[in-house]
Amino acid sequence: MADLYLKALESERRKLWAECRLKGLPKGTPERQRIVEIDKALAEHKAKKAG
Repeated sequence: MADLYLKALESERRKLWAECRLKGLPKGTPERQRIVEIDKALAEHKAKKAG
């Protein structure tokens, strides 16, 4: 079964990263901070899923 939470987080991260690259946004912007938050959530979710 597909992990919809994981897919949603990865999708949002890809979208934000593309936007940051297009606009040339520096570190510290809300979009870049959200990417960091998503990375933490992904790591926690994968660790929990692994056991």
